[in-house]
Amino acid sequence: MSVEANPRIVSVSRRTDIAAFYSRWFLARIRAGYCDSINPFNSQERRISLTPSDVLGFVFWTRYPAPMLPRLDELSARGFRYYFHVTINGYGRELEARNPGLSRAISSFRALSETISAQRTLWRYDPIIISDRTPVEYHARRFEEIARGLEGYTRRCYFSFLDLYGKTRPNLVSLERRGGPSVCDTGVDAKRSIAALLRDIAASYGITMYACCEDSVIAEGIEKAHCVETGLLMPDDSVSLKSAPTREQCGCVESVDIGAYDTCRFGCVYCYATNSYEAASRRAGLHSPEGTALWRPERRANSPVPAG
Repeated sequence: MSVEANPRIVSVSRRTDIAAFYSRWFLARIRAGYCDSINPFNSQERRISLTPSDVLGFVFWTRYPAPMLPRLDELSARGFRYYFHVTINGYGRELEARNPGLSRAISSFRALSETISAQRTLWRYDPIIISDRTPVEYHARRFEEIARGLEGYTRRCYFSFLDLYGKTRPNLVSLERRGGPSVCDTGVDAKRSIAALLRDIAASYGITMYACCEDSVIAEGIEKAHCVETGLLMPDDSVSLKSAPTREQCGCVESVDIGAYDTCRFGCVYCYATNSYEAASRRAGLHSPEGTALWRPERRANSPVPAG
């Protein structure tokens, strides 16, 4: 298989939490200089170069960066640029069954920020779920609690409101039938009001809000999000990439994702990328840290699960 070798941003990963669960595999692929990415829709494989000359930068997406921390020195020594999106919602076990506890998540965030800088450690309060158990008042309290814990450790908070995609709706409906929260419809006016409330809280802790695929709430103090961007990787604007939205109102530039759906084992019931914890566990059991792709059905091994 030929290696695709042209400069690009690599997403690590919107499809799964590589930093939390597959950091050993990721570093092995860095040392090999390539990995295979399997298209989730047609199963076609691409061999992606992971050499410093072909990677403009890595954009990490994670809920628990701690397993990646010991590996960042090598990543930097090899000449790679990168930044992290770190999601901390603090919803609790009904919605986030196996996430690290809130205090542990904040501690991990701080440790990452101290390692790579507050400018490259981005907080995601995403998605905002309005339900009978997480009303606006709940979010005001929880958001301020997290913002207080992250003061000085980040400059940005990226947020969006829940979208009921195909994988999300049945999981939330099933949870409600089992006595879980009932999700409420959130109109544009309500979104604007909530966004303004969170903006004012964030500003008091030195944090600017960035609306992800939520153009209707952009206002003074709330900027449009470009979650994958060159500015955080190359501040001199030496490289210009074309816009490549992943969904409506997305502001991201083009990138290639090296993850695999249904492999994250945190078990968030609202997850866009995982059908169920059981499906993720089955696929994670087929992961090989020595494999060229993160997941292939014929490869069997166990992957570690960070403690919650």
